[in-house]
Amino acid sequence: MPTSELPQTSAWRRILGEHYRIIMGNRLSAVGFVFIVLFLVVAIFAPWLAPHDPWEMLYDQEGEFASLRPPSWEFPMGTTHLGYDLFSQLILATRTTLLIGAISGGISILIGANIGLIAGYYGGKTDEVLMRFTDVLYGMPFLPFIIVLISLFGRELEFVILAIVLIIWRTSARVIRAQTISIKQRQFIAAARARGCSHLRIIYRHILPNVLPLLLLYAAFNIAWSIITEASASFLGFGDGETISWGGMLYELWLSGKTRVAWWWFTAPSLCIVLLVTSLVFVSRAYEEVANPRLRKR
Repeated sequence: MPTSELPQTSAWRRILGEHYRIIMGNRLSAVGFVFIVLFLVVAIFAPWLAPHDPWEMLYDQEGEFASLRPPSWEFPMGTTHLGYDLFSQLILATRTTLLIGAISGGISILIGANIGLIAGYYGGKTDEVLMRFTDVLYGMPFLPFIIVLISLFGRELEFVILAIVLIIWRTSARVIRAQTISIKQRQFIAAARARGCSHLRIIYRHILPNVLPLLLLYAAFNIAWSIITEASASFLGFGDGETISWGGMLYELWLSGKTRVAWWWFTAPSLCIVLLVTSLVFVSRAYEEVANPRLRKR
């Protein structure tokens, strides 16, 4: 490895080690992190972990059609009214749900961070235009607005992600803006200006590292909200019908009319949604304590 790459490598190791200590320094955050890693492993290896094709009509060992079978050794999470294996569907749905959450949350925090940094740093008319645009989006009802966008553009996965991204960045932009306004008044920013640093260098080299805990906090929130939003839209019939998601599984249950009979069909995806979102909230709690030290236990 060239010697010029060594400082960069050690810097990345230091940054990763610091965030690892932040997460593991909080008990609930550490538990949430373990579950998130578990979901990630399941999502990555989903095609190999699923014992059956999710759309295959199954028969039991006696050759009988396996319709609405409760959990058993043969079918660990039961089957649907059409004989589909819920365990296989749940595993493959994990990949879809995490993909939507990660992409939507990542892009939305990127948009929110840049709008907040630019509005807070430049102020004046730039701040006025960007924040009034944000206020307009705040006037939009969250889920109905996303449903309308999906109805207009289509129910494909990329349009579902686009609809979520277009509106979920609002809160992070306002919070980052407020923090930027506070940071730009500090002495080290004045010193950077005196040294002749460009505006972009000051924003992304000096201010951005100081709002990073807030960014990671709201990144976790945005991913959690993206997962909840996708599940809600899919449950209402506005998800991508070509892919399996946890919300889509609940929608299929509602269509079957077996909600009161197949308790296992409802339980599995619902618990996964609750567990993943709760884990993300637990991890965000660790960064919330970094962003606001007064929350730490004394």
